[in-house]
Amino acid sequence: MSNKQLNRRNFLSQTIALTGAGLLSPTFGFADSNSHRHPNHPLSKITFKNVKLETGFIRDEVEVIATETKLFLVVVENGKITEILPNNSAADAIDAQGYLMLPAMKDMHIHLDKTYYSGPWKARESKFRTVKELIEHEKEVIPTLLPHSTERAKKLVELLHSQGTDFARSHVNIEPTSKLDSLKNLQKALEAKEAGFGAELVAFPQHGVFYSGSQELMREAAGMGIDFIGGVDPYSIDGQIEKTMDFTVQLALDYHKGLDIHLHETGESGLKTVQYLIDKVNENPSLKGKTYLSHCFILGAVDSKTLEATCEALAEAQIGITTTVPIGYNVMPIPKLLEHGIPVMAGTDCVTDHWQPFGTGSMLDKAKTMAELYRYNHEFGLSRCLGIGTKGVTPLDNEGKQVWPKVGDEASFNLIAASCSAEAVARLSPVKQLYHKGNLVFESGGC
Repeated sequence: MSNKQLNRRNFLSQTIALTGAGLLSPTFGFADSNSHRHPNHPLSKITFKNVKLETGFIRDEVEVIATETKLFLVVVENGKITEILPNNSAADAIDAQGYLMLPAMKDMHIHLDKTYYSGPWKARESKFRTVKELIEHEKEVIPTLLPHSTERAKKLVELLHSQGTDFARSHVNIEPTSKLDSLKNLQKALEAKEAGFGAELVAFPQHGVFYSGSQELMREAAGMGIDFIGGVDPYSIDGQIEKTMDFTVQLALDYHKGLDIHLHETGESGLKTVQYLIDKVNENPSLKGKTYLSHCFILGAVDSKTLEATCEALAEAQIGITTTVPIGYNVMPIPKLLEHGIPVMAGTDCVTDHWQPFGTGSMLDKAKTMAELYRYNHEFGLSRCLGIGTKGVTPLDNEGKQVWPKVGDEASFNLIAASCSAEAVARLSPVKQLYHKGNLVFESGGC
């Protein structure tokens, strides 16, 4: 028997032993969340040994040239990290085998409610080119998706698990074709997966607020357990910026929700929409820190002076940007946004549906794309790119001080076959295990 096979057998033996003692859920591969203990019934104490953590940067006289790591003992209890100790050979500990502990990934822009994933293969139909043409096409597609949407959403969550993601912000269609059924079906899927997955929901008028007559449906959805009021291209779809944005902002204020607006427009209307939203948020300070623009391609289309002024205004209004780190479009000025302290998060958007078929479900993939686009091919830059897939959480800060994990942090983390964050991003290192609040929710068959 090889050393790898022996380690694998020992790992499984320890896990099974802990399961028998009531300390760990008996879950391997794509698990159904019902096999996990519910977060309201926390797991007992779990100890991990041989956990690799980043401890600092190694520098020469010019730059960061490597990342320092050490092995530790990490104790998890009631869904929290309660101790981080010098490594030892504790007999009752799970052997992490020197895998690197990294924060669980956060997919901050996805559509879990409408997907072809786990169903028959189908590519996008190229004859539908504009957003309005795709909306009309979607009116035909949605009725074919709804009967399967709960089960497909569960499968999509399992795909995200396999890529190290334990949380998503999902936009969910609210429009006359699906009415509130897309929302209800997705909520069923998330309830079934809640022991291993967290989510925020955005009520998304995909077919326009006034273009499709979705105002009353949006009001009803706002009271059904969603977290954000969404919107999409108010000028090109509804034909008006002010009326649509006023309705959307007021709905968020009335129901004490955040805002997350899809904005694809790259012309004058795109910039006017950004400026109008900034003004509305400044008029209503309760929306600061709770408002996001998704995509916002206009930021990649303006001149440098306009970009600088817009970034300053976005930062002042505390409006964040969620991006798919797109290629083949205007390159988004992510470094400039970060330079201004604007929160930038990423998402996988459509994994595979009638809009596009290219999604992998991997936030590490998004971090790698960011590194390639902006030539962050060095140790420091690669390590910083990790944050776009973890909602800003990185093991080391810019000065190389260890800032994660800390005692008291939520025990949501990956064990990854990599020497450091930079390697994980550059090489798309495989996720060996994912834990959500102390629950093991995914394990690779190749541990």
